Parts: sequence; structure tokens; C-alpha cells
Amino acid sequence: MAKAIKLTDEGLKKLQDELENLKTIGRTEIAEKIKIARGYGDLSENSEYDEAKNEQAKIEARIIELEAMLKNVEIIAEKKSATKTVTIGSKVKVLDIEFDEELEFRVVGSAEADPENGLISDESPVGKALLGAKAGVVVKAETPEGDIEFKIVAISK
Repeated sequence: MAKAIKLTDEGLKKLQDELENLKTIGRTEIAEKIKIARGYGDLSENSEYDEAKNEQAKIEARIIELEAMLKNVEIIAEKKSATKTVTIGSKVKVLDIEFDEELEFRVVGSAEADPENGLISDESPVGKALLGAKAGVVVKAETPEGDIEFKIVAISK
């Protein structure tokens, strides 16, 4: 059996919206590009046609990937009152001890992770270190760049 894909309600909606967009708008746009490229003549030397077909393959591969993910979704129940410890779905305000800088993360399943936007995976070194910890506690994350220590300032949903 495939590994469950952990998602928040928000993450599930995002994936469903992306799938719907690819199936409707994405497929329509690429079909039009292929039609236009065919009009340029000999397909054996038509780079626009090749590029459009490659793009079509990427769209179809992403659709298959999304459909497979959505078949194995495990929705993360977001408990409104449980903010004593970090769980998947928690927003966590931390203090980076080395740089004396406050950061905010939301711990999500790996399919939703987007570190540049503060969404960190429960499977990442930082996510693993934060899970189960309480406010006021210092946690150490063993990352490829070295150990990082965070003091958990606040936990919210």
C-alpha cells in the first residue's frame, strides 16, 4: 500500500485546485499550442511542436502524480484547543538561538512543504525536532549544514 500523504484541509484544497486547473485550462492551452505548432509544417524539424509535446507530457505526468496523491490522503485534524505541543498543522514561533532571530513555521505534511514560505515538512530535520515539543523548550535540529538550536516561543493553530 502506498504511503499516506498527510495534508491539512488547506493543502488538500490547493492540490484539488491544481488538479482541476491542469485538467481544464492546462490541457486546453497545450492542445492549442500543439495545433498551432502543427501548422508550421514538417513535424520532424519543428521545435515548437516538440516543445509543446514535452509540455503536454509534463502536464499529464503532474495530473497522474496529483491523482495518486489524492487517493492516499490522510487529513490532519486540526485541534483548536491543543496548542501545548507542536503537531502537524501547528504554527510555531521560534527564536534561532545562534542568530537571535525570531522565525515562524507551520509544520505540514511533506506534500505541502514550501520552506521559502514558512511551511516545513514533518519529515524535515527542523520539523522532526519541533514535533512534540512544548513552548519554552529548546530543540536541536541536525541539518546537513550543521546543528541549529531553536527556542519555541509560541505554538498556535
